[in-house]
Amino acid sequence: MSDIKLAFMASLGYGRMTPEDVVRSIKSIGYDGVEWTLAHFNPRTKSPAELERLVEITEEGGLEISEAVVQQDVVCLDDAARADRIKLALECIDAAGEIGVRTLNFFTGPAPWDPTAPVIGRDIEMGTAWQQIIDAFDQFVPAAAQADVHLAVEGVWGHFCHDYFTTYPLIHHYRQDCLGVNFDPSHDVLYTHTDIGWIVRQWGPAIKHCHLKDAVGVPAGGKFLFPFLGEGHVDWTAFFTALDAIGFKGFCSVEFESFGYLDKIMDGDVEAAARMSFEQIQKLRPQG
Repeated sequence: MSDIKLAFMASLGYGRMTPEDVVRSIKSIGYDGVEWTLAHFNPRTKSPAELERLVEITEEGGLEISEAVVQQDVVCLDDAARADRIKLALECIDAAGEIGVRTLNFFTGPAPWDPTAPVIGRDIEMGTAWQQIIDAFDQFVPAAAQADVHLAVEGVWGHFCHDYFTTYPLIHHYRQDCLGVNFDPSHDVLYTHTDIGWIVRQWGPAIKHCHLKDAVGVPAGGKFLFPFLGEGHVDWTAFFTALDAIGFKGFCSVEFESFGYLDKIMDGDVEAAARMSFEQIQKLRPQG
Protein backbone atom coordinates (compact mmCIF):
# COMPACT_ATOMS: atom_id res chain seq x y z
CA MET A 1 0.00 0.00 0.00
CA SER A 2 3.04 2.30 -0.09
CA ASP A 3 2.02 3.87 -3.41
CA ILE A 4 -1.14 5.46 -1.97
CA LYS A 5 -0.58 8.94 -0.59
CA LEU A 6 -2.62 10.52 2.22
CA ALA A 7 -4.01 14.05 2.35
CA PHE A 8 -6.40 16.05 4.49
CA MET A 9 -9.01 18.46 3.19
CA ALA A 10 -8.35 22.02 4.39
CA SER A 11 -11.97 22.71 5.30
CA LEU A 12 -13.61 23.50 8.66
CA GLY A 13 -11.21 25.51 10.83
CA TYR A 14 -8.42 25.13 8.31
CA GLY A 15 -10.42 27.31 5.94
CA ARG A 16 -9.87 30.28 8.26
CA MET A 17 -6.13 29.75 8.64
CA THR A 18 -3.28 31.00 6.49
CA PRO A 19 -1.92 28.54 3.93
CA GLU A 20 1.39 28.48 5.82
CA ASP A 21 -0.32 27.43 9.07
CA VAL A 22 -2.47 24.83 7.31
CA VAL A 23 0.53 23.24 5.62
CA ARG A 24 2.58 23.29 8.81
CA SER A 25 -0.23 21.60 10.75
CA ILE A 26 -1.02 18.89 8.20
CA LYS A 27 2.64 18.13 7.52
CA SER A 28 3.42 17.78 11.24
CA ILE A 29 0.85 14.99 11.55
CA GLY A 30 2.39 12.94 8.75
CA TYR A 31 0.18 13.56 5.73
CA ASP A 32 1.65 13.70 2.23
CA GLY A 33 -0.70 16.30 0.80
CA VAL A 34 -3.37 18.91 1.33
CA GLU A 35 -6.71 19.23 -0.47
CA TRP A 36 -7.46 22.93 -0.89
CA THR A 37 -10.98 24.32 -1.03
CA LEU A 38 -12.29 27.59 -2.45
CA ALA A 39 -11.37 29.21 0.87
CA HIS A 40 -7.78 29.21 -0.41
CA PHE A 41 -8.06 28.32 -4.10
CA ASN A 42 -10.47 30.77 -5.71
CA PRO A 43 -9.52 32.82 -8.77
CA ARG A 44 -12.22 35.36 -7.90
CA THR A 45 -10.81 36.22 -4.50
CA LYS A 46 -7.13 35.43 -5.07
CA SER A 47 -4.84 37.02 -7.63
CA PRO A 48 -2.79 34.83 -10.00
CA ALA A 49 0.25 35.64 -7.88
CA GLU A 50 -1.54 34.52 -4.72
CA LEU A 51 -2.58 31.25 -6.34
CA GLU A 52 0.98 30.65 -7.53
CA ARG A 53 2.17 31.39 -4.01
CA LEU A 54 -0.30 28.80 -2.67
CA VAL A 55 1.47 26.15 -4.72
CA GLU A 56 4.87 27.37 -3.54
CA ILE A 57 3.80 27.36 0.11
CA THR A 58 2.48 23.83 -0.22
CA GLU A 59 5.63 22.51 -1.85
CA GLU A 60 8.01 24.43 0.41
CA GLY A 61 6.18 22.91 3.37
CA GLY A 62 6.85 19.41 2.08
CA LEU A 63 3.34 18.61 0.83
CA GLU A 64 1.64 18.09 -2.51
CA ILE A 65 -1.74 19.44 -3.57
CA SER A 66 -3.93 16.36 -3.85
CA GLU A 67 -6.75 18.29 -5.53
CA ALA A 68 -8.72 21.53 -5.32
CA VAL A 69 -12.42 21.40 -4.45
CA VAL A 70 -14.54 23.40 -6.89
CA GLN A 71 -17.97 21.71 -6.54
CA GLN A 72 -20.42 24.02 -8.29
CA ASP A 73 -24.10 22.95 -8.40
CA VAL A 74 -25.17 23.03 -12.04
CA VAL A 75 -28.74 21.80 -11.56
CA CYS A 76 -30.48 25.09 -10.89
CA LEU A 77 -33.71 26.92 -11.77
CA ASP A 78 -32.05 30.35 -11.63
CA ASP A 79 -30.42 30.77 -15.04
CA ALA A 80 -28.18 33.64 -13.93
CA ALA A 81 -26.94 31.76 -10.85
CA ARG A 82 -26.31 28.64 -12.90
CA ALA A 83 -24.38 30.57 -15.54
CA ASP A 84 -22.24 32.20 -12.85
CA ARG A 85 -21.44 28.81 -11.28
CA ILE A 86 -20.38 27.42 -14.63
CA LYS A 87 -18.23 30.49 -15.22
CA LEU A 88 -16.54 30.11 -11.83
CA ALA A 89 -15.85 26.44 -12.53
CA LEU A 90 -14.26 27.36 -15.87
CA GLU A 91 -12.17 30.03 -14.16
CA CYS A 92 -10.96 27.42 -11.66
CA ILE A 93 -10.03 25.04 -14.48
CA ASP A 94 -8.01 27.76 -16.21
CA ALA A 95 -6.32 28.81 -12.96
CA ALA A 96 -5.45 25.21 -12.09
CA GLY A 97 -3.85 24.72 -15.48
CA GLU A 98 -1.79 27.87 -15.05
CA ILE A 99 -0.37 26.99 -11.63
CA GLY A 100 -0.04 23.23 -12.04
CA VAL A 101 -2.91 21.91 -9.90
CA ARG A 102 -3.76 18.72 -11.74
CA THR A 103 -7.02 17.51 -10.15
CA LEU A 104 -10.25 19.38 -9.43
CA ASN A 105 -13.19 18.01 -7.46
CA PHE A 106 -16.56 18.58 -9.15
CA PHE A 107 -20.10 17.44 -8.42
CA THR A 108 -23.44 17.81 -10.20
CA GLY A 109 -26.15 18.94 -7.80
CA PRO A 110 -28.84 19.63 -6.90
CA ALA A 111 -27.43 19.98 -3.37
CA PRO A 112 -30.16 19.02 -0.88
CA TRP A 113 -28.64 21.18 1.87
CA ASP A 114 -29.28 24.28 -0.26
CA PRO A 115 -32.86 25.47 0.37
CA THR A 116 -32.96 27.09 -3.09
CA ALA A 117 -31.97 23.89 -4.92
CA PRO A 118 -34.73 22.17 -6.91
CA VAL A 119 -35.94 18.70 -6.00
CA ILE A 120 -35.77 16.33 -8.96
CA GLY A 121 -39.22 15.01 -9.78
CA ARG A 122 -40.95 17.86 -7.97
CA ASP A 123 -39.36 21.11 -9.16
CA ILE A 124 -37.43 19.83 -12.17
CA GLU A 125 -37.81 16.77 -14.36
CA MET A 126 -35.01 14.22 -14.42
CA GLY A 127 -34.42 14.73 -18.14
CA THR A 128 -34.11 18.49 -17.67
CA ALA A 129 -31.66 18.03 -14.80
CA TRP A 130 -29.58 15.65 -16.92
CA GLN A 131 -29.53 18.11 -19.80
CA GLN A 132 -28.35 20.90 -17.47
CA ILE A 133 -25.51 18.65 -16.32
CA ILE A 134 -24.52 17.74 -19.88
CA ASP A 135 -24.69 21.38 -21.00
CA ALA A 136 -22.29 22.30 -18.17
CA PHE A 137 -19.88 19.42 -18.71
CA ASP A 138 -19.87 20.07 -22.45
CA GLN A 139 -17.99 23.21 -21.38
CA PHE A 140 -15.99 21.73 -18.51
CA VAL A 141 -14.53 18.71 -20.31
CA PRO A 142 -12.86 20.47 -23.28
CA ALA A 143 -11.62 23.21 -20.93
CA ALA A 144 -10.02 20.55 -18.70
CA ALA A 145 -8.43 18.84 -21.68
CA GLN A 146 -7.04 22.17 -22.86
CA ALA A 147 -5.69 23.02 -19.39
CA ASP A 148 -4.29 19.50 -18.87
CA VAL A 149 -6.19 18.93 -15.62
CA HIS A 150 -8.39 16.09 -14.40
CA LEU A 151 -11.97 16.67 -13.31
CA ALA A 152 -12.83 14.24 -10.51
CA VAL A 153 -16.61 14.01 -10.21
CA GLU A 154 -17.87 13.02 -6.78
CA GLY A 155 -21.17 11.23 -6.43
CA VAL A 156 -22.80 12.95 -3.45
CA TRP A 157 -25.91 11.96 -1.50
CA GLY A 158 -29.07 13.61 -2.78
CA HIS A 159 -27.49 14.76 -6.05
CA PHE A 160 -28.35 13.60 -9.55
CA CYS A 161 -25.01 11.76 -9.51
CA HIS A 162 -24.93 10.25 -6.04
CA ASP A 163 -23.33 6.79 -6.33
CA TYR A 164 -21.57 4.50 -8.79
CA PHE A 165 -24.67 3.70 -10.81
CA THR A 166 -25.79 7.31 -11.26
CA THR A 167 -22.30 8.74 -11.86
CA TYR A 168 -21.25 6.14 -14.42
CA PRO A 169 -23.49 7.52 -17.22
CA LEU A 170 -21.84 10.94 -16.95
CA ILE A 171 -18.31 9.53 -17.14
CA HIS A 172 -19.31 7.08 -19.88
CA HIS A 173 -20.96 9.88 -21.91
CA TYR A 174 -17.59 11.55 -22.53
CA ARG A 175 -15.06 8.69 -22.30
CA GLN A 176 -12.16 11.11 -21.90
CA ASP A 177 -9.21 10.67 -19.58
CA CYS A 178 -9.56 14.23 -18.27
CA LEU A 179 -12.95 13.29 -16.77
CA GLY A 180 -12.92 10.77 -13.94
CA VAL A 181 -14.16 10.37 -10.41
CA ASN A 182 -13.37 11.42 -6.90
CA PHE A 183 -14.40 8.17 -5.22
CA ASP A 184 -15.93 8.70 -1.79
CA PRO A 185 -17.20 5.32 -0.55
CA SER A 186 -19.39 6.90 2.14
CA HIS A 187 -21.97 8.01 -0.41
CA ASP A 188 -22.22 4.57 -1.97
CA VAL A 189 -22.80 2.83 1.37
CA LEU A 190 -25.59 5.31 2.15
CA TYR A 191 -27.34 3.80 -0.86
CA THR A 192 -26.64 0.27 0.48
CA HIS A 193 -23.82 -0.39 -2.01
CA THR A 194 -21.51 -2.10 0.46
CA ASP A 195 -19.35 -4.05 -2.01
CA ILE A 196 -16.83 -1.24 -2.10
CA GLY A 197 -14.04 -3.36 -3.51
CA TRP A 198 -16.21 -4.22 -6.54
CA ILE A 199 -17.00 -0.54 -7.13
CA VAL A 200 -13.31 0.40 -6.98
CA ARG A 201 -12.50 -2.28 -9.55
CA GLN A 202 -15.33 -1.11 -11.81
CA TRP A 203 -14.05 2.46 -11.79
CA GLY A 204 -10.44 1.36 -12.26
CA PRO A 205 -8.31 4.09 -13.87
CA ALA A 206 -11.25 6.49 -13.83
CA ILE A 207 -10.47 7.09 -10.14
CA LYS A 208 -8.44 10.29 -10.05
CA HIS A 209 -8.69 10.95 -6.31
CA CYS A 210 -10.38 9.39 -3.26
CA HIS A 211 -12.05 10.72 -0.14
CA LEU A 212 -11.76 8.85 3.12
CA LYS A 213 -15.11 9.16 4.89
CA ASP A 214 -17.35 6.62 6.60
CA ALA A 215 -21.14 6.59 6.81
CA VAL A 216 -24.11 5.05 8.61
CA GLY A 217 -27.82 5.53 7.96
CA VAL A 218 -29.88 6.31 4.88
CA PRO A 219 -30.10 9.50 2.80
CA ALA A 220 -33.90 9.68 2.91
CA GLY A 221 -34.87 12.39 5.37
CA GLY A 222 -31.23 13.03 6.20
CA LYS A 223 -31.18 10.11 8.63
CA PHE A 224 -27.45 9.48 8.45
CA LEU A 225 -24.11 10.72 9.67
CA PHE A 226 -20.46 10.50 8.76
CA PRO A 227 -18.81 8.94 11.84
CA PHE A 228 -15.16 8.27 12.56
CA LEU A 229 -13.32 6.10 10.07
CA GLY A 230 -14.00 2.48 10.96
CA GLU A 231 -17.32 3.11 12.72
CA GLY A 232 -19.50 3.09 9.63
CA HIS A 233 -20.37 0.60 6.90
CA VAL A 234 -17.38 1.12 4.59
CA ASP A 235 -15.28 -2.03 4.25
CA TRP A 236 -11.89 -0.36 4.46
CA THR A 237 -9.89 -3.54 3.95
CA ALA A 238 -11.73 -4.17 0.68
CA PHE A 239 -11.35 -0.50 -0.29
CA PHE A 240 -7.58 -0.32 0.15
CA THR A 241 -7.01 -3.83 -1.24
CA ALA A 242 -8.96 -2.99 -4.41
CA LEU A 243 -7.07 0.30 -4.87
CA ASP A 244 -3.85 -1.67 -4.67
CA ALA A 245 -5.21 -4.21 -7.17
CA ILE A 246 -6.01 -1.55 -9.79
CA GLY A 247 -2.61 0.05 -9.32
CA PHE A 248 -3.90 3.32 -7.86
CA LYS A 249 -0.99 5.58 -6.98
CA GLY A 250 -2.84 8.79 -6.22
CA PHE A 251 -4.20 10.49 -3.14
CA CYS A 252 -6.71 9.40 -0.54
CA SER A 253 -7.80 12.52 1.33
CA VAL A 254 -9.68 12.67 4.61
CA GLU A 255 -12.89 14.67 4.43
CA PHE A 256 -13.76 15.08 8.11
CA GLU A 257 -17.48 15.59 8.63
CA SER A 258 -18.12 14.37 12.19
CA PHE A 259 -19.39 17.87 12.86
CA GLY A 260 -21.09 17.28 16.20
CA TYR A 261 -18.06 15.61 17.76
CA LEU A 262 -15.75 18.29 16.39
CA ASP A 263 -17.84 21.08 17.89
CA LYS A 264 -18.93 19.53 21.18
CA ILE A 265 -15.95 17.39 22.15
CA MET A 266 -12.99 18.78 20.23
CA ASP A 267 -13.97 22.44 20.62
CA GLY A 268 -13.51 22.89 16.87
CA ASP A 269 -9.85 21.80 16.91
CA VAL A 270 -9.41 20.70 13.29
CA GLU A 271 -5.79 19.69 13.85
CA ALA A 272 -6.93 17.24 16.51
CA ALA A 273 -9.47 15.87 14.00
CA ALA A 274 -6.75 15.50 11.36
CA ARG A 275 -4.43 13.75 13.82
CA MET A 276 -7.12 11.36 15.03
CA SER A 277 -8.08 10.55 11.43
CA PHE A 278 -4.45 9.82 10.55
CA GLU A 279 -4.21 7.38 13.44
CA GLN A 280 -7.44 5.67 12.35
CA ILE A 281 -6.11 5.22 8.81
CA GLN A 282 -2.98 3.48 10.13
CA LYS A 283 -5.25 0.94 11.84
CA LEU A 284 -7.55 0.43 8.87
CA ARG A 285 -4.99 0.38 6.07
CA PRO A 286 -3.53 -3.07 5.31
CA GLN A 287 0.16 -3.17 6.09
CA GLY A 288 2.86 -4.58 3.87
